[in-house]
Amino acid sequence: MTTPDIEGLDQLERAVLDEDVSLATALRRFLLLAGYAHQEELRAWALKQSEGYEVGEEVPRFREVAATLEITLEPSAPGRPRGEDTRQISPYQLPQSVRDRGIGEHAPIRYGVREMEALIAMGWNLELRPPGSAEYLAEVTNELGNGSAVLSLHWRVRLTALQQVLDHIRTRLTLFVAEVRAAMPPGQRNPNPDQIDSAAQVFNFRGGDGTTVNIVAPSAKAAGDSTATASVNEPVPTPQPWWHRSSVIWSAIAATATIAGVIATVAVAK
Repeated sequence: MTTPDIEGLDQLERAVLDEDVSLATALRRFLLLAGYAHQEELRAWALKQSEGYEVGEEVPRFREVAATLEITLEPSAPGRPRGEDTRQISPYQLPQSVRDRGIGEHAPIRYGVREMEALIAMGWNLELRPPGSAEYLAEVTNELGNGSAVLSLHWRVRLTALQQVLDHIRTRLTLFVAEVRAAMPPGQRNPNPDQIDSAAQVFNFRGGDGTTVNIVAPSAKAAGDSTATASVNEPVPTPQPWWHRSSVIWSAIAATATIAGVIATVAVAK
């Protein structure tokens, strides 16, 4: 019996190329296509991008974004007015015991795409707390407080970093569609499972960038507060110097080059 061709590629293509269509909608279309093709790795990747990553779960490299490390202090000396003071610091200013936890100028983004789209729409900046930050605030206070209590050690993440993550995911979906189209002979309307498999192997959707993902959908996601910032506590990672971590900063320059290449490819195809 001949395996029927798989419908849904046309709808996915329209969704990923239309910037006005939510990326969450495009991912749902991708999930349906992967389900029809019985492609578990594609489904796992899409679920992680849609639902987000659990606390304690390693995120792909493209979700490790450049971030500013900050501390918030509260003056505590007698006679001084009380009020919070937030200032930028270098990782090298932190106590050695804190640096050994792998804290640097990058932050993991665990949100699902719908949450990221909502944060961008509201214009909120993000404050993400490093792993176990509450456990070592006393050490940071002794090192950097200068008479004031350190209330928070956090990453300041620009909303452009969230946009970069979303752009990366949309670009991966676009490249997938392009690869499937390239495998289809002229006149074929819908791809067959072999062509879907071929596209999955070429782009290695284990994690979008070679990172292994767990097929089980996450049950806990990062949550934001109701103020102008969103905050989430991250789990304590295996101690290692931040510049040696496997998760490196996803470069905005590299992302721009990738997206420009995709736009050029689509323009030629038209």
